[in-house]
Amino acid sequence: MNETFDKGMKVRREVLGDAHVDRAETSKTELDLPFQTLITEAAWGRVWASDGISRRDRSMLTIALLAATGNFEEIPMHVRATANTGASKTDVTEALQHVAIYAGVPKANHALKLVKQTFHEIEQGGK
Repeated sequence: MNETFDKGMKVRREVLGDAHVDRAETSKTELDLPFQTLITEAAWGRVWASDGISRRDRSMLTIALLAATGNFEEIPMHVRATANTGASKTDVTEALQHVAIYAGVPKANHALKLVKQTFHEIEQGGK
């Protein structure tokens, strides 16, 4: 591909883990190839690859933004990624406090439900 794509794939694997990325790559089709390339280059190869803030901080921001915008389906994936980014349970719940105040209690409440469920699954040995 190109340098940005390669960097993005490396960062994506470091943050989300090989198993997750391998599953995503296996399910990739001709239809979503342009989209997958876009997110690998833009999200992972540029934003997540930036040294401007730590991965811990980026992880908390991502979870908070997903919650604030109501994009709940990706929250569990990013909660699982905290094992690789260094964001703690406390970090995540603190980020959701900001969501409650600045974006709404219902969004933060639903996100917290997903966070609790995901951390419970992790503690039970699930991924």
